[in-house]
Amino acid sequence: MKKIPLWLAVVITLLTALPFLTGFYLGNVLFGFSLVPLDIFDWMVGIIPGGLLITGVGLMVDTLIALGSQDVDTAGKLIEQGMGYVFTLVGVAVVGLAIWGVVQRNARARVWGSVIGLGLGIVFLALSWFRPFANHSLLNVLWIVGLSVAWATVLTTLYLRSASPVATASATTAQSTPDMLNRREFLVQVGGTSAVLTLTGAGLGWLLDANGNPAPATQLATTVPTADGWKYVQGQRPELTALADFYRIDISTRPIEIDGAAWTLPFTGLVKQTKSFTLDELKAFPKREEIITLQCISNRIGGDLIGTLKWTGVPVRDVLAQLELEDNATHLRIEGGDQFFEYVSIEQIMADERIIFAYFFDDQPLPEPNGFPLRIYLPDHYGMKQPKWIIGVEVVASDERGYWVRRGWSPTAQMQTTSVVDGVGTMEVYRGEADQLYLPIGGYAIAGARGISKIEVSVDEGEWQEATLKTPYSDLTWVYWRHDWAYQPGRHTFAVRCYEKDGTLQIVETRPNRPDGATGIHSVSRTLEDAPEVAGELTS
Repeated sequence: MKKIPLWLAVVITLLTALPFLTGFYLGNVLFGFSLVPLDIFDWMVGIIPGGLLITGVGLMVDTLIALGSQDVDTAGKLIEQGMGYVFTLVGVAVVGLAIWGVVQRNARARVWGSVIGLGLGIVFLALSWFRPFANHSLLNVLWIVGLSVAWATVLTTLYLRSASPVATASATTAQSTPDMLNRREFLVQVGGTSAVLTLTGAGLGWLLDANGNPAPATQLATTVPTADGWKYVQGQRPELTALADFYRIDISTRPIEIDGAAWTLPFTGLVKQTKSFTLDELKAFPKREEIITLQCISNRIGGDLIGTLKWTGVPVRDVLAQLELEDNATHLRIEGGDQFFEYVSIEQIMADERIIFAYFFDDQPLPEPNGFPLRIYLPDHYGMKQPKWIIGVEVVASDERGYWVRRGWSPTAQMQTTSVVDGVGTMEVYRGEADQLYLPIGGYAIAGARGISKIEVSVDEGEWQEATLKTPYSDLTWVYWRHDWAYQPGRHTFAVRCYEKDGTLQIVETRPNRPDGATGIHSVSRTLEDAPEVAGELTS
């Protein structure tokens, strides 16, 4: 038997691995079978050391921002899913080369190839079996294992064929016989078959997935701004975020799917009697509604990992009032369906009725990506402290540090006070008194639940001038501001700073988002024309 060169083994392995991985995707779309590459990535996230994980996430976010991404959370999830396929492809390639080694040395290569494929299938099954809400059906088991064995068997057959003496034409033969294939023709056939299977499977899966799960259309929030005479500035993001655009950052490559009709919220641990609540029972409590701005601690100043909309839920303290807690109970350990968890002080809960178990966004059930059927809201804190897809609450005697705290992030995660230049109205220049041109500048400031008292703007490091503030929707939202600056042609830099309600100036020192959230003065630069197009006269 001829020896198979390493380069040929690598090519054959990769060509067969592509339709193999596509099979997992198609099985997931058609039958709900485990999507193994994404399960592998989610498993890796759970075991990667915290410092390495945080560095990787930060590098990804910074890269997306540098590339001008306008949707960091969605792009980040696509990258994570792609990485899942790449990591799985690398693992499959290693197994494929192990089969190559067997083929080189063993006369019973077909048998051993299938055995190795069986082992790979068992490993894949184990990695998927313990993921949240995994598919434990017999058909899923047969699909994962069977697909792995089939791939290994096909790969072994192709190795043997490429190693056969008839795989290349004899040097002394002027012309190949009909039964002979030269190596180039062999690779063309394998590559063509791989491409057809991969593209057909991926395309079919994409079409079925798109039809069954259409992307939500961007829509206005139901709580639209009132006509209070306020004039937004060109480029400012909507003050109220459309439901479909609310950011999503979590530790899972895919949203967790939970059957709301069968779901219950159990309270265990230091309670005198375990008690569970259905979603309807939680909705029967007196509800609390708030318009809230939530921000990810990974957000850079001016980034898009922030959003504002109406939340509806039940105060957590009202739910706790239905339980008998043990005397040493001090915290709740809240766990999400993605295996994310966080600890919340019972004392804090009892002192603040704004801490809610939320079940509605904008008067609609929580979208699946945002935590259906239940998530918690903690005023004045970043999203890293607020689990989604809640599946259980354990009453405990201490704070043992949550998922991200254990990985080096802030133990308190209190939202930093920051302000942003979000719009420069170069298309909204207007003529005011004494024929003076004015350029509108706008943005927002956020101080968690501590409120904003004043916002100031500086142009080209000049004197700070107070901006006009819009009345916020609630004490828990960002505050929008506007400043009309006397227009001057040339290159200018516009900076902003803000003060909390008690007069405390925001932290002006530039600090990274890790571990406590980003701080610093935000600014943007624009080049203004000598003769701008004037939008109109001053009307108010």
